[in-house]
Amino acid sequence: MTDAWFKPKRYGYGATPCNWKGWAATFVFVLVVLATSLVIFRWQLNGATQPSFSRIAVWLLSLCVLCGGFTLLTWAKTDGQWRWRWGK
Repeated sequence: MTDAWFKPKRYGYGATPCNWKGWAATFVFVLVVLATSLVIFRWQLNGATQPSFSRIAVWLLSLCVLCGGFTLLTWAKTDGQWRWRWGK
């Protein structure tokens, strides 16, 4: 039995969860992205209807960091190489 959390996709590029650890990591990633978005775009204290440029910039930066970290985790825990696949 392998210690991989993800397996390479049959079609395309990337990986997909293959056991409960991979699904748990994906679920936690989604929860962290949602929580970060809610904290950054919480109810505006100044009553503004549009989010400020700085909030959008911080949100985009945090999304880039979170997605990059999750991609590295997925790559490290994948059973096999990431490459373009056309199926079997």
